Amino acid sequence: MSISDQIRMASKNTLEKLYSLSIDESNIQINETKPEFEGDYTLVLFSFLKHLKKSPDQLGREIGDELVANNPNLLSGFNIIKGFLNLTVNDSYWIDFLQVNYADPGFGKKKSSGKKVMVEYSSPNTNKPLHLGHLRNNFLGLSIAEILRANGAGVTKTCIVNDRGIHICKSMLAWQKYANGATPQSTGIKGDHFVGDYYVRFENDLKIQAQPIIDRIKRNELSGFEGNELSDLKKWLTALQRETNKEKIEKLNDEIKEIARNHTAIMAEAKQMLRNWEAGDKEVVELWEKMNGWVYDGFAITYNRIGSDFDKIYYESNTYLLGKDIVKEGLDKGVFYKKEDGSVWIDLTADGLDEKLVMRRDGTSVYITQDIGLAEQKFNEYKPSESIYVVGDEQNYHFKVLKLIAEKIKIPGAEGIYHLSYGMVELPTGRMKSREGTVVDADDLIDEMVSIAGRHTEELGKVKDFNESELKELYDTIGLGALKFFLLRVDPKKRMIFNPEESIDFHGFTGPFVQYTHARIKSILRKENAVSSRFPTAIGTAVSSLLKLEKGLIVKLEQYTAIVEQAAIEHNPSVLAIYAFELAKTFNTFYTEHSVMNAESEEKKQLRLQLCEMTANVIASAMGLLGIKVPERM
Repeated sequence: MSISDQIRMASKNTLEKLYSLSIDESNIQINETKPEFEGDYTLVLFSFLKHLKKSPDQLGREIGDELVANNPNLLSGFNIIKGFLNLTVNDSYWIDFLQVNYADPGFGKKKSSGKKVMVEYSSPNTNKPLHLGHLRNNFLGLSIAEILRANGAGVTKTCIVNDRGIHICKSMLAWQKYANGATPQSTGIKGDHFVGDYYVRFENDLKIQAQPIIDRIKRNELSGFEGNELSDLKKWLTALQRETNKEKIEKLNDEIKEIARNHTAIMAEAKQMLRNWEAGDKEVVELWEKMNGWVYDGFAITYNRIGSDFDKIYYESNTYLLGKDIVKEGLDKGVFYKKEDGSVWIDLTADGLDEKLVMRRDGTSVYITQDIGLAEQKFNEYKPSESIYVVGDEQNYHFKVLKLIAEKIKIPGAEGIYHLSYGMVELPTGRMKSREGTVVDADDLIDEMVSIAGRHTEELGKVKDFNESELKELYDTIGLGALKFFLLRVDPKKRMIFNPEESIDFHGFTGPFVQYTHARIKSILRKENAVSSRFPTAIGTAVSSLLKLEKGLIVKLEQYTAIVEQAAIEHNPSVLAIYAFELAKTFNTFYTEHSVMNAESEEKKQLRLQLCEMTANVIASAMGLLGIKVPERM
């Protein structure tokens, strides 16, 4: 039980004993005491004043006296500041805490709870390599899986690969037109990059073919268009003449561009290829399998490098037909309704949303019903009580609808569907676009990070005793650590700008700063041949008081268990990243002021060595939950 929980429980018992006041523990507010006041933890008294009709000072004195008298091993004193009861924790408590936990590398983690959780992340398309946005997704997914596991859950990591559809047909068609039989092996290009190059080639040709059609539309020459397309074009052209808002003009032009793209010859070829694939055309299916195989080989290299792995991979080509039975079930239950054209819909207006198509008039399912079908399959296979989807915030609406429909038609596990939404990652130069080939490839970015790590480390001049393979491992550890930490230190819901140079600063809010602190501690411990066991029981009696910075470091270490729990409850790895950084800062402040090797006494030396070992263990644990390695030396 954490120190704050112990104080909360003691406060509850005191209120019941003194005033016969029964209050739920969740309503008893315990905070860290503000640094400008004396004390360690603060009991907020305001919520009790109304019930007990006492002044804050009187109530504080009565509760404080009782708490200290009945919990002498926990509390040593108190003071009252305007309705806040500031409590001082006994130094002996902190010393005992350190004695029990300093050598435990598993401190902060819980035993198995029996809870089953599924985390779906990555979800790449097979027409291009992973990019910077995928990295944030992968790091979030991997980290949240580890955080939940540290809280006792059994975690299954899954991935859905978008391996079918018009996007892969674009790469396939461009390869047929321009490759002359080239392969990743013959060109020496990594498979996912190789296929991605042909996707960009297709998009470039499409852009060229679409421009004359766009120009014709802008001249109001609309022959060849009919139905909804014709009416939409007329509406958008009229709106363009009146519109002055830059963003709205851009959106209208994008709508026109999309219709023009769909009227090109090359897009017609791609759509025919997709129809041939769906019909099982042998030649098309063989090409599809071959090119997807190239991409999977490339993905495997990247996943291995960044530490992503999956217990189960689903493929859209195997799941896209799921959901048809669900549509029939929904119609029978009256949850869905059929329109005159044969399409099937659900009306979600009463839930604050809108009407949603769940099956096209030709009988094919849409993404939402495919996802519901896959959600049902996942539950049947693994029975998770929580199913987490790590997907960007552009899909917020989709997942609201997914959960709502699943609940309405009573899909098993529907209540456990959770969308871990995250914001877009941008570069200092602006947004990335796949079609133009301006996306920052994950592989290129990782290489750049490792290169920057090498340059910065060599500038510090502390790696002269490393051999070549050790340096390579160190630069990989620092470069990837910097990348992961920077992408995880921000609340997932927030959009962010990634700056490679800033992320690898050894003195800022960065992964390398935390990694360097760990290596620094390990150097101290090596000099002393690790923590001696000569005083495991004597310290508690020989050292009766703590200096301010010693105590501050132990207090920070004690909070780790609560931090791991908070990160799981909030589905937020940034809580851990911030804690790891603050712990590293707290240690460095302590170490700057107090010598370990030349401590005032042998007992103090052992206490500080134990502080060193526990700090190193907790840093390694916290960074490990973020998927980040910490070096033994730097």
